Amino acid sequence: MAPVLVSVHDVMPETRAAVSSLLAVLDRLPAQAVTLLVVPGRDWSDDDLSWLRGLAARGYPLAGHGWRHRCDPPRSLYHRAHSALLSRDVAEHLSLDGEGVAALIGECHDWFGRHRVPVGDLYVPPAWALGALSRRQRAQLPFRYLETLTGIHDLRESRFRLLPLLGYEADTPGRARVLRLCNAVNRGLAAVTGTPLRLSIHPFDLDYHLRHDLLADIARVERPLAYDASVWSR
Repeated sequence: MAPVLVSVHDVMPETRAAVSSLLAVLDRLPAQAVTLLVVPGRDWSDDDLSWLRGLAARGYPLAGHGWRHRCDPPRSLYHRAHSALLSRDVAEHLSLDGEGVAALIGECHDWFGRHRVPVGDLYVPPAWALGALSRRQRAQLPFRYLETLTGIHDLRESRFRLLPLLGYEADTPGRARVLRLCNAVNRGLAAVTGTPLRLSIHPFDLDYHLRHDLLADIARVERPLAYDASVWSR
C-alpha cells in the first residue's frame, strides 16, 4: 500500500466515546501518524478538555476543523447541491463570505490557545468545503497547511500537492456504493503514481456500511505519514 496519512474527523464532546473506540482500533499505528480534527465551537467541559489535552500529550497531533460543524441554511445553488450530494448540514464555510470564513478560521485557532490545548499547522474545513477565501485571505490564515477534497495546500510556500482520498462515512447503501467506487479509483491512482493516500475516518464509520473496508485498509497501512513537511518529499 502507498504511504498513508490518517485523520480522525469531528473530534468533539459528542463523539468522545466513538473517537476513543476508533483510536483503540488504530493503536497499531504511531500516535504521531493519526491526526485528530477538532471542532472547537461545541460545549467542551473541563473533563472533555482534559481528555483532549491527554490525547495531545500521548502524541496525537491536533488540527482545526471548522467551528460548530453546522451550517446555516444554504443560500446558493452550489451550497444546496453540495449539501444534497456530500456535506448535508456541516459545510459551514459555504454559508459565509471570504471575510466570514477567515474570521471563523481565526476563531478556531485562537480557541486552542485560550484553552491551553496544543494545535498544529493543519486546518481542514468541514466536508473539505473551503468556501470563498481569496488568495490574499489564505496567505493571512494562522494555519500553514490547508486540506481540501483534492489535496493539501502549503500556504507559506504557495504550493499544492494532489493526494488521493479514501472515505468511509457510508450511512446509507447508496453512499456506500459511491464511496466504494471512489475509493477504488483513488487506491489505483496512489498505486500507479506512488502518491500518499489519505485515510479520512469519521467517528461512526465502524457502525456504517464500509466498516470492513475501513478495517482492511487500516490493517494494510505499512508506511504511515504525519501531516507535515515530509508529505512534500514522498
